[in-house]
Amino acid sequence: MNPMYEYRALLACDIAGSAGRGEQRLQEIRRVLRSALFDALGMSDLDARDFVYVDTGDGCQLVAPAALPKARLLFPLLPELGSRIREHNQHAGADTRLRVRAAVHAGEIRLDPDGTVSGAPFEALARLLDSAPLRAAALAGTSGTPLAAILSHHFHEDTVGHGYEGLEADAFTAADVRVKKYAARAWLWYPGSPVGPRVASVPDSGSGSGSGSGSGEQPAQPEPRAVRQLVQATENGTVFAVHRGDQYIRHNDRGDTRR
Repeated sequence: MNPMYEYRALLACDIAGSAGRGEQRLQEIRRVLRSALFDALGMSDLDARDFVYVDTGDGCQLVAPAALPKARLLFPLLPELGSRIREHNQHAGADTRLRVRAAVHAGEIRLDPDGTVSGAPFEALARLLDSAPLRAAALAGTSGTPLAAILSHHFHEDTVGHGYEGLEADAFTAADVRVKKYAARAWLWYPGSPVGPRVASVPDSGSGSGSGSGSGEQPAQPEPRAVRQLVQATENGTVFAVHRGDQYIRHNDRGDTRR
């Protein structure tokens, strides 16, 4: 049986700072990410069994079914995933809390009869996941954001701005990505992004293949206004989600939510 080539939407996730936690804790946070992702798929009316799931050690890749509209990998999936990671972090110890980087792309991939997948789109996906702008977005705020995502320019063009529910153009920030020989415009999304930092064009180290999750990572810093400054200006509240231009703030001392 010959391999097939099909155009597919792709999502990759990577746990930031996973190295150095020890084997048991690594397995725990991997389980938490998988569970959060599958729960988010279910809440988005998507069946995890329709996706190809690839474990990457400290993250995963999802290959969407051929007929799935690309916008379904963004909304409500990303907010749902971020919400579940945030809920986990509220009750987890420091050594099992998650910060997750995600990358979204699409292209023609190879599907072999044994179920393996490959192709150039996965290379672009890995470069986006390892990029300095995404690393900087993941560190926005006083303790980092639970989920920061980056879209390839191709994916952004085909989804954002076409009037799909939840995909407001102002929620995405342009960034120039340069990793090894890969150089392209991309688009960031993270909780609070419409009022958060504008990430500059920053050259990457080019040393990673997509995992890049060591605890000593030193990503480029955003400019000029960080979410940290906004948090200090809102009585120690934490900006934790933005949908359709609405800003939601959680006040840590009371645990309530204001809009």
